[in-house]
Amino acid sequence: MTSSAGLHASSSSPDGKKIHKLLAVCGSTTNMKNDLLLLRPDGPQLSKHLVFFHGDIQNFQDEMVLQPEGVQWLSWSLEEVAVTLGRRFPQHHIWVVRASRMYLHKFSCYHNFVESNMFGAPQHAPYSPNSGALHHLRALLSHAMERAGLPNILHPQGGAASIPAGFSLTVVGFSKGCVVLNQMVYELAGARADQQMWDFVKSISDMFWLDGGHPGGSETWVTDKQVLHQLAASGIGIHAHVTPYEVCDPMRAWVGREHRRFIKTLEEFGASLFHKIHFEDNPPSIENHFRVIQEF
Repeated sequence: MTSSAGLHASSSSPDGKKIHKLLAVCGSTTNMKNDLLLLRPDGPQLSKHLVFFHGDIQNFQDEMVLQPEGVQWLSWSLEEVAVTLGRRFPQHHIWVVRASRMYLHKFSCYHNFVESNMFGAPQHAPYSPNSGALHHLRALLSHAMERAGLPNILHPQGGAASIPAGFSLTVVGFSKGCVVLNQMVYELAGARADQQMWDFVKSISDMFWLDGGHPGGSETWVTDKQVLHQLAASGIGIHAHVTPYEVCDPMRAWVGREHRRFIKTLEEFGASLFHKIHFEDNPPSIENHFRVIQEF
């Protein structure tokens, strides 16, 4: 992982739009840093933001091309994903957060957001007043917005007055990246008791889980009823998009079971929920696993 800092712009989009690369952006502490990509929206610079957390293999194009396992999936590089999301959400600032560690250039590890082993399997924990996924995400966005020179930036802490007028946030996790969304959900109960953090949480309009998966043997999907009750009560729009690659794998049967419990429990709580199985009539494939990024 590079340790240099700065803002670098490179045109990677077919329509000539600039994708800005921000390296080593500080999060909740100076020792916790992530690289990000930013694709700005066309037209008026509204305060709509989307943050994407990628899966295994995915990386910057110039790093994927050097890896035998990465080069065949270049069409799903972080730059390509930013462009895809920009088409899907044209009025949003698109932020792609690179995992702070890529073990063996393959396994994404989001340990700045959730305690994880070297392969990226998470150990979820409740809200902490000084650390965790919500704190790191808020600070990371704040410092990235400042670095990119955006107007009306989000402040790293504070109540409603520290959040720009009209600020809204959409959070998208794909595959391994869903561990960050799961950790955010585990933190909701504690965040509700912290008014400054809850003002930030209230700006989250939607959360998208795209074919979540990780190498741990459980907790691919949140199934704790008390935790899911907090998610349902938050009013956040919940979107769960999966493919047979994750939820129909007999070698990892718990993934499908947990997904069904996630959906069933949220429906019982009356959550604002949309869910869909894509490519249901096709055999499981990693190609369709990636394609959910285009199809959701």
